[in-house]
Amino acid sequence: MISLTQRFDWNGTGIAWDTIGSGPSLVLIHGTPFSSHVWHRIAPELARDHQLYFYDFPGYGQSDKREGQDVSLGIQNKALAAMLAFWKLERPKVIAHDFGGATALRAHLIDGCDYERLLLIDPVAVRPWGSPFVQHVRQHESAFAGVPDYIQAAILRAYVSGAAARPLSENELEPYVAPWMGPIGRPAFYRQIAQMDQRFTDEVEPLYAKFRCPVALLWGEEDRWIPPQSGDTLAALLPDCALTLIPGSGHLMQEDAPEAIVAAALRFFAC
Repeated sequence: MISLTQRFDWNGTGIAWDTIGSGPSLVLIHGTPFSSHVWHRIAPELARDHQLYFYDFPGYGQSDKREGQDVSLGIQNKALAAMLAFWKLERPKVIAHDFGGATALRAHLIDGCDYERLLLIDPVAVRPWGSPFVQHVRQHESAFAGVPDYIQAAILRAYVSGAAARPLSENELEPYVAPWMGPIGRPAFYRQIAQMDQRFTDEVEPLYAKFRCPVALLWGEEDRWIPPQSGDTLAALLPDCALTLIPGSGHLMQEDAPEAIVAAALRFFAC
């Protein structure tokens, strides 16, 4: 797992973050149920020509998790805006995946955060989204939050595995599973699912046509979490947004086709 060595206090919540590389600023924003570890195959390559900034969402990964915490999409854009201000980044390049996509879109359209360019990977951005598992957990959060660790581990492995098009080994799965284990991680996992709400993407969807920077969109052809048809819908809503489908990739493109992300980023950000 990528170890984040720095912390930022945001309204009493410790947000874990780090930076590597040198060059133009590039911010990496993960999704759910992931963390900054999702960039472990991407970051070393992009850091050759960019200074990368990345962090774990409040309630995720190595950032603070606590009972009663708001970890919804309704606050993640505010956290991103606070991180950009803390880093003193006015118009960085941005790569955002899944919930990170919704977060970047909301921070731009609601909080006024500007980007030089935005590369989205299988983002949560248009309805419908949320698997049958998510819908079930939202109705029974407290029951799931109390399951024994061995059942929790099995649930997490099955859930994360479903995001990839190829089989993930135990060693590959472990960094995605570990943050959601134990007496703090287990309830935090179900807390973030219980707070998933499509109203947070509905709120900004009518504003997509007003986006103020170039946007490119990557989508896994084998995404079982959010079908590529959602990519077609989103690309039509964003100004001059090109959609590229990635063969052999599921929702977790960072594990299925990291080379496709690196190649697309270098090409898009060089323009």
